Amino acid sequence: MENFDYDLRSIQEVRDLARLGKIATEKIATYTEEQIDRILRNMVKAAQENAVCLAQMAVEETGFGKVEDKTYKNHMASVILYDAIKNMKTIGVIQEDVAQKVIEIAEPVGLVMGIVPSTNPTSTAIFKAIIAIKSRNAIVFSPHPSAAKCTQKAVQCMADAAVAAGAPENIIGCISMPTVGATNELMKSKEVAIIIATGGPGMVKAAYSAGKPALGVGAGNSPAYIEKTANIHQAIQNIIASKTFDNGTICASEQSIICEEGNRDEVIAELRKQGGYFMTAEETAKVCKLLFKNGHNMNAKFVGRAAVVIAEAAGFSVPEGTKVLVGEQGGVGDGYPLSFEKLTTVLGFYTVKDWHEACELSIKLLQNGIGHTMSLHTEDREMVMKFAAKPASRILVNTGSAMGGVGASTGLMPSFTLGCGTWGGSSVSENVTPMHLINIKRVAYGLRDCTTLASADPTFNYNLSGGCTASVEEGMNQTTLIDLVDQIVAAMKGSN
Repeated sequence: MENFDYDLRSIQEVRDLARLGKIATEKIATYTEEQIDRILRNMVKAAQENAVCLAQMAVEETGFGKVEDKTYKNHMASVILYDAIKNMKTIGVIQEDVAQKVIEIAEPVGLVMGIVPSTNPTSTAIFKAIIAIKSRNAIVFSPHPSAAKCTQKAVQCMADAAVAAGAPENIIGCISMPTVGATNELMKSKEVAIIIATGGPGMVKAAYSAGKPALGVGAGNSPAYIEKTANIHQAIQNIIASKTFDNGTICASEQSIICEEGNRDEVIAELRKQGGYFMTAEETAKVCKLLFKNGHNMNAKFVGRAAVVIAEAAGFSVPEGTKVLVGEQGGVGDGYPLSFEKLTTVLGFYTVKDWHEACELSIKLLQNGIGHTMSLHTEDREMVMKFAAKPASRILVNTGSAMGGVGASTGLMPSFTLGCGTWGGSSVSENVTPMHLINIKRVAYGLRDCTTLASADPTFNYNLSGGCTASVEEGMNQTTLIDLVDQIVAAMKGSN
């Protein structure tokens, strides 16, 4: 009975949060650019002051990742994000085409629901809060139950800072008693205008089934192809830095390495030199048994764990300084567990004959994380364009996939919500920004006289008096055609 009461209380809390958030949304919709920017600057300041504390809380509560990297994520979700969006036009007239006499005006979408994953529980909350305020929307968060405390703390920091700088009360809210029922209630709440879902496939699918607009992201399974012209030392350096960043908890991080027969030995030697441990077939099987349960679902116990921790749990030792565990794979799909997403410090390893095989293998691997991200290391621009045809929304070149995907090491917009396009069942294919949280109205002036549209149009030159004629074989007139039909009918009667 106690659990039942808890569920009821959580649902009532959600209804209150949605109602109050809706009121706050209506108030902030009238704010000016100056007011919004003042609020954002205070939120960024609060995120900076609490970046380390929030990172420590996240690691302590979830056991995922590393404090220093989660601190940088919090920094990126606030300081770096603000620098990228501070001049972005999200209020009033955002564009005007003088020649075509069209004016574009931004309006907020309304109350936003933000779903937060356990892998990036504080940085995602900071990120979504900032982009919601930038676009003049209130937001209510649904934290992952296993990361509820740190997410709630991050949300509270953002809410307090926003209100202190002039935002309406209840502009940023968070479920304090997270349950499946509460999350579903918020998804379907009439006050919620749009959902930003970052999490597992089940949660994203539920968001898209809630009967309202949603920005959802799918799973990643990024292959990293090291092409024959690549700087192998730099490629491995980038891959290991990326895969060990927060112990692989970013969904854009590399999941497999693909090399060619011609550079295989050099790639393996460089991997070993820089901290990669190549597991035996027996060790790989032991690690896979730990990493996955119920098919290809990642075991939460080993998400975001150091390579040494995973090896010890699997019952074998690795050299000091080991950063990633590498397992050779002979195929993709069932029977090859490392061909699926691994949000931890383990990589699959493949060898192909040439770039043609690398293309085919990349496509197969991407089917298990379609639409998300892939990376390649090459000095050949033509090769880049060949791989740009792959079913991934982010094709990253000569950089770490985790940092490149979220816009930390590339020119992509800083974001912790990475669209996968229709390939991955997502409504967006780019990195989500404040521009995804506005409605754009268009004011359009008349350019042409409505009464003379046809007569003044030189391309409108149809013969309106000729009627509709059937196409007949050249040289055959209507009389000949009728005679032919009569003959056919007579022949059919005769055959009866």
